[in-house]
This record gives sequence, structure tokens and C-alpha cells, in this order.
Amino acid sequence: MKPVHQAIGYFIVGVFAILWIWGLFARIVKRGPGVWFWRLVAVAQVVVVVQTLAGFVLLIMGFRLQWLHYAYGLFPLLALAVAHAYARQRENDPWVPFAWAAFFSFGLTLRALMTGLGIGN
Repeated sequence: MKPVHQAIGYFIVGVFAILWIWGLFARIVKRGPGVWFWRLVAVAQVVVVVQTLAGFVLLIMGFRLQWLHYAYGLFPLLALAVAHAYARQRENDPWVPFAWAAFFSFGLTLRALMTGLGIGN
């Protein structure tokens, strides 16, 4: 289970990096990001939930890490929930909160991966 959690960790960091760079580019060119952005947002949300569940399974199995690993791993769920709340309030550019959530979640999941790998502890 641990190698799966690690592989998903690499994947989700990459997905969030793509999403926030995509959002930044869409903002620079002053165009919406398109339907594939939304599909990738859906992938990110599903993968974050799967990753969280895998982390809980590892925790139940007795694997323990420093508390920051858990915080960094759970905050992207909160960032996505906040993005949903803000996106509903925006008539124009509802994708912007998701680009911001991806930006923050990229950093958070990268840091979670680093603490899980023992880098920068």
C-alpha cells in the first residue's frame, strides 16, 4: 500500500502543477481554460480523495509520519471545497478559484510528498 500512496503522491503533485499553470496561462491570454481543464479538476478531486483514503489505511496499518505530513495532505481537500464555494458565487470565470486552489494544493501536496519521503524534515 505504501508504494501506491507514494505513486499517487507524485501523480497528484503533477496534476495540481498542470492545473495552476493552465489557469495562469488562461488568465494571461484572457480566455477560459476549456473543457479539459474541468475534466482535470475532476480527476484531481477524485485522486485527492483516493490518496486521503490510502493515507488513512496506512495510518490504521501503523505507519506513522510527522503531523505536518497529514496537514499538508488534508489541506488540499479544504482548498477544493473553498474553490467550489467561491466558484458558485462567480458568474464570470468560475474556473479562477480552482486555479488558485491548484496553486496552493500543488505546494501543499509537494510538501506532503517531501515529508513522506523524508526530504527537508
